[in-house]
Amino acid sequence: MATSHGNVTSIAQSAADTAAAPIIRTIGLAELGRALRRGWDDFKAVPTHAIILCIIYPVLGLMLARAVLGYSVMPLLFPLAAGFALIGPFAALGLYEMSRRREHGEEPTAWDALEVVRSPSFSAMLGLGVLLLALFVTWVATAQAIYIAAFGYAGATGISDFVTRVLTTTQGWWLIVVGCGVGFLFALVALCISVVSFPLMLDRHAGAGDAMVSSLRAVARNPVPMAAWGLIVAALLVAGTLPCFVGLAIVIPLLGHATWHLYRETIEPELNPQPLPPRAHRERKPAADFPANLFPWRQKG
Repeated sequence: MATSHGNVTSIAQSAADTAAAPIIRTIGLAELGRALRRGWDDFKAVPTHAIILCIIYPVLGLMLARAVLGYSVMPLLFPLAAGFALIGPFAALGLYEMSRRREHGEEPTAWDALEVVRSPSFSAMLGLGVLLLALFVTWVATAQAIYIAAFGYAGATGISDFVTRVLTTTQGWWLIVVGCGVGFLFALVALCISVVSFPLMLDRHAGAGDAMVSSLRAVARNPVPMAAWGLIVAALLVAGTLPCFVGLAIVIPLLGHATWHLYRETIEPELNPQPLPPRAHRERKPAADFPANLFPWRQKG
């Protein structure tokens, strides 16, 4: 009798878990286009390219510094650029928050990007972000190993020498084929586990495991549109890196905002959605008090 009661309890609990699981929609290419258009609208309304530039240019400065000091980083330029697709879903957390507030009729600011830190699911998002970072590091190490296998440890003497090696030699063509094939596998793993994971955790406070399962279900339900989305992301990232990486200041925010809207297109909305967290109070200080307002402890007297 007790066993039967336990079975009934476990079945009821399983049914409740199933009912609570996000409902995956079937989408098509039209939904991808709509997500990109809405992402572009968000980008124009909340121009976050200045923030992205503040991230891109220090990274490029470090890379140039390494080059000046005698370290050859040219073989890793393409793997690093392609690696943005692996860690991009986590890096765009603030963009998801701004898109979420804008769809609720608010006028988001750059400060709203920091509100994700106060989310109840931030620890889960951080855990999945660490997983993507580990995937990124593994990809860069793998890309370097592939290059060494093709050309050895001797570095290129310049950009023209590097381009000549890659495009006009048998080893270079082998590098392109193997590198792109392995990179595709890394990108596929990242896409499957994160295409809707971070927006889901932000929107519904889901755990990292549940979010990854929902992301896998979304890819399995819509394999062709999700494959097309991966190609769109790859093409835009390549286009953004061509003009000395400056284009990433537009591409990364666009993809971040568009990913939020792709999540909205893919996942059925909740019947009782989570309320938006209130904004943290920030005291407005007049410009006339500058620079005294930089030292608040001096103002108490």
